[in-house]
Amino acid sequence: MAKDLKEGIITERAGQKVEVYLPDEKKSYRAIPLGKVRKKTKLYAGDRVRGRIVDPQTFAVEEVLERKNLLVRPPVANVDRVVIVQTIEHPPFQHFLLDNLLVVYDHLGLDTVIVFNKIDLLSEEGKKKLQYWENIYKSAGYDVLKVSAHTGEGIDRLKDYLKGQVCILAGPSGVGKSSILSALTGLKLRTQEVSEKTERGRHTTTGVKLSPFGEGSFVGDTPGFSRVEALQFMDKEEIRLHFPEFLRYKCKFSNCMHINEEGCGVKEALKRGEISCERYKSYLKMLHLHVDWLKDYCKEEEG
Repeated sequence: MAKDLKEGIITERAGQKVEVYLPDEKKSYRAIPLGKVRKKTKLYAGDRVRGRIVDPQTFAVEEVLERKNLLVRPPVANVDRVVIVQTIEHPPFQHFLLDNLLVVYDHLGLDTVIVFNKIDLLSEEGKKKLQYWENIYKSAGYDVLKVSAHTGEGIDRLKDYLKGQVCILAGPSGVGKSSILSALTGLKLRTQEVSEKTERGRHTTTGVKLSPFGEGSFVGDTPGFSRVEALQFMDKEEIRLHFPEFLRYKCKFSNCMHINEEGCGVKEALKRGEISCERYKSYLKMLHLHVDWLKDYCKEEEG
């Protein structure tokens, strides 16, 4: 590599507009792909590139470094972690949607963290529900953080947690993804209030743009998800592999689906209360299955 080539990260790709951020310069440039890059390589937000500064506004991209991953929705490369934003209230928590997102992103090989936003707005009942669900997901093996983008509570801890990473925010509309992005980066982004009539958010994001924050950290918002189904991404036999709490237990059969098989360690753990009934119910729902024996061990699910 020539000594005068500089390394940067593509932070936005919208039509013909490509923007690159150079950490050494702490500045963004309009990116112009040259040669083989222009002819053979499509650039995505998150791509690590090398090239030269042409003038104070322009950077010539001569090389795209190998990607470690590439997401389709949103189109972004080299993601280190997905921040799945949820709320207990305003709008109400959708744990089945969260469970599907966790399974899908694990299938895609991405690390995740669950962030509960709007903790400043919780009622007393909401605070109890937050503790209930936090315990379930921590016990399953997930990292869980609690923040308020409005008051700033927990934002510094989130910044430290995401230090040096390329992250995207995911989750349903209305949970405050754009507000969290604003709190992390200091940028003022367009947000909309949750509709009081439907208690659902309105879409404010249609693409992805990575914004730098902290030391070597980048974060991007994504369109809100109203529905994600794990079966759209993988065969039903694979879903069990993406429930981390299931992997702690051994079964008699290596291809055990944890439904009605003999010698199933997961079923025994469920009966002992070591696996959450809500999480197991999500697993069955993903498979479009129902089992009669479950009512003997699990009460009606929380909220």
